[in-house]
Amino acid sequence: MMLDRREALDRLRLIRSRRVGAVTYHRLLEEHGSAAAALAALPDVARSAGVEGYSVCPAEVAEHEMAQARVFGAVMLVHGGAGYPPLLKELADAPPVLWARGDVGLLSRPMVAMVGARNASSLGMRMAKRLALTLGEGGQVVVSGLARGIDAEAHLAALEGGTVAVMAGGVDVVYPEENTKLAAAIAERGCLVSEQPMGLQPQARHFPQRNRIVAGLARAVVVVEAAARSGSLITAKDALDMGREVMAVPGHPFDARASGCNMLIRDGAVLVRGAADVLAALGVVQVPVGDDEIEERPALPGPMPAARSLAQVADLHSRILQRLGPSPVAEDQLIRDLALPAAKVAPELVALELEGAITRQAGGLLSRAV
Repeated sequence: MMLDRREALDRLRLIRSRRVGAVTYHRLLEEHGSAAAALAALPDVARSAGVEGYSVCPAEVAEHEMAQARVFGAVMLVHGGAGYPPLLKELADAPPVLWARGDVGLLSRPMVAMVGARNASSLGMRMAKRLALTLGEGGQVVVSGLARGIDAEAHLAALEGGTVAVMAGGVDVVYPEENTKLAAAIAERGCLVSEQPMGLQPQARHFPQRNRIVAGLARAVVVVEAAARSGSLITAKDALDMGREVMAVPGHPFDARASGCNMLIRDGAVLVRGAADVLAALGVVQVPVGDDEIEERPALPGPMPAARSLAQVADLHSRILQRLGPSPVAEDQLIRDLALPAAKVAPELVALELEGAITRQAGGLLSRAV
């Protein structure tokens, strides 16, 4: 259905009016037939609910938001209008309005959501990269929430095959700021979407709202790493409530970052070893694309590094320990994941081993001491 500009403006005014959420919006639109009629009736509805002096969102406010969107090249997708994501449209609390920057055509393609820990392990990051890359090769658009860790790794690996980032704040506000370059790349080669007003800085309450959109856009949600109390599990619960497939990558029982995934699998989620498991669960016919493991060569040793301060050493130790868990990781892979020269990392691995913080196993494998 094509909406004229007046109707689109009225719908934006309706959802931006005080005390009107997604469910109330849809009910008002169904009862009154048009956004203009709903706006006209809203003060009386509020008065009958005991709210005096109620006024709807002024046209000037909505006009300003639309003007701001044009500055950033954002397109307004209205529920029931052209270009609105088909799976998201089915939800009872579907966002009445979405702002989108980038390739909006991706929103009509099959999507798989990937979510996980912000402080992801080295193995978790590798798994996210591998899954996103091969899902893209399998024709799936990867959707996530642009958070640090698993989200960011999934978006980066899926740029070529197609990725959608759902923002917690305005579609012009990148959070966290460290993902600014990634967000720019997604705006150019993928798609950024948000239901929030332009310029809105995200608050804690906005992240669960974002999570429901991540789940609603996709046919399945894959949890790569998640603690027992994690926002990723909120997304998984949303997906279950929507009738979507929930899948999880298993992890070591001693690694707290995997406890949420292991709980999901215990409760019936599909166990994921690779993209083939995801595609099979969705009934997608697979085309052989070769080995989805990416082989990289470790960096050659360079010149002796300059002396570092205690703060720099402590920071590097923290980064190393964050990447390691109970499951062994190859030393050269850890060095690649840290994106640092081997000559800088190797001495600190020895120091951590002597401190008893990490354990070295046969075959050049490292794990965090438990």
